[in-house]
Amino acid sequence: MADQRRTPRGSRPRGRAGPGRAVRTGRPAAANPATPAAGRAPQTAERRLRPRLTGRAAILVMVMAVLAVSYASSLRAYLEQRSHIVELKATIAERRASIDELEQEKQRWEDPAYVSQQARERFGYVKPGDTPFVVLGDDGEPLQSEAELTDPDSIAPQEKRAWYDDAWDSVKLAGHPPTQAPPIPLRKIDGSDQQPD
Repeated sequence: MADQRRTPRGSRPRGRAGPGRAVRTGRPAAANPATPAAGRAPQTAERRLRPRLTGRAAILVMVMAVLAVSYASSLRAYLEQRSHIVELKATIAERRASIDELEQEKQRWEDPAYVSQQARERFGYVKPGDTPFVVLGDDGEPLQSEAELTDPDSIAPQEKRAWYDDAWDSVKLAGHPPTQAPPIPLRKIDGSDQQPD
């Protein structure tokens, strides 16, 4: 009798089970003797060929890719901002050091002794009663304060003479002046020296 109540699978209406409708028992298709063996082979082949990447998996992969791109761009912006902050902190430290140096310079200028020293060095001012000296270079021009004199040790040593020998030589030269002066070198326009004929 139970076999008479069963309806073939294709003719059974789909929907909820209720009174008068057959309830699915969950037996596998192989246990049902009414299904032919040839009908089972295509179903297993379809199950084997079914793609593993389903629609849900594809959407999940796309969401993960979008999240990775957005996090990568956010991370790049974060790292750029951190490097910019480090540069700004270094600039702030340099400016604070510069401000400290300027504050010290300002305090030095409030000292009258420092002002007097700078007036002597920069402008050649002297106090009343002082005697100023100007150091001339080889060309006859005054040496600037930044100019450096040559080290005496680097010059070849000359014959040392007593001061009175130099004084006696000048007395002898004054008593017997040379009769003919050495020739004066003439300068051409290009700056080279030329001896007169």
